Amino acid sequence: MGLGCPAVTTRPICVIGLGLIGGSLARAAVTAGRTVWASTASETTAAAARADGYDVAASTEQALERAKAEDALVVLAVPLTAVPDVLRQVRAVAPECRLTDVVSVQAAMRDAVRAHAPEARYVGGHPMAGTEESGWAAGSAGLFQGANWVVAADDGLDPEVWADVAELAWDCGGRVVPAGAEDHDAAVARISHLPHLLAAVLATVAAEDGGELALTLAAGSFADATRVMDTRPELVLAMCEGNRSGLLPAVDDALGRLGAARGSLASTGGLAATINAGHRARELWHQAKSAPETTVPRHTPLADLRALAHTGHVLTGWTPS
Repeated sequence: MGLGCPAVTTRPICVIGLGLIGGSLARAAVTAGRTVWASTASETTAAAARADGYDVAASTEQALERAKAEDALVVLAVPLTAVPDVLRQVRAVAPECRLTDVVSVQAAMRDAVRAHAPEARYVGGHPMAGTEESGWAAGSAGLFQGANWVVAADDGLDPEVWADVAELAWDCGGRVVPAGAEDHDAAVARISHLPHLLAAVLATVAAEDGGELALTLAAGSFADATRVMDTRPELVLAMCEGNRSGLLPAVDDALGRLGAARGSLASTGGLAATINAGHRARELWHQAKSAPETTVPRHTPLADLRALAHTGHVLTGWTPS
């Protein structure tokens, strides 16, 4: 198990979707010693994964039938827009399966499960890892090493499945952050979805408004700030539009700060308040990367787990009994 924790379970893993995240999860789980099989809608991806030695079922239905027979943890690793169709297959084939996901919008994912696979034993998940690349070839078994992995901690979730999802995260090298769905969505709107939107605006300001000279001179700052716009647009749209309720307040805050900066620049020529605040915020982020790590007893109440996350703690395993 990741971060030096002893393995607790050998539960099989069924991964639906073999893009960057799903493909990396399948690789990491195999590396950790789990039995893993997968399915993908892309015949090209299936062939590539099989050529690399991974077990890919002929269809999602076949993968889910095996998951039902072996009591596997099913991981949905498809874009939010594809989730309803996959959940309908879950309901038809393995309606009471153990189910998690890696989707970046947790409230919408939870609501989709309630609508389309209500009997599934669902606990949401979202590893905070990725790159601007996509597809099976972009994946890596080491993608989640040291990454924070949100595991939904809303009241009423199945504690046994919660443990399954946490142990999968640890096996893949992650650190667990328990959080409610709405809290997760509000947070990722500011640290993931808004940055994608601002990157789109910045890239457009340079390329369409700045002309050829601006693009010729573009270097490190531009490249770093717009890197995520190399991501396939449909993937960015799925997460940003899917988190509309979380993203709108973040956009409003960003526009307010930009408006204040413009007002200051126009009236006094000064930007110290904006730049100094940004520098302080970046320092706080560096500090947060060294969040205190802790272990917890296996049957810790979900409310207590959420409280730990709200104080900046990350979970690295179970406390030995």
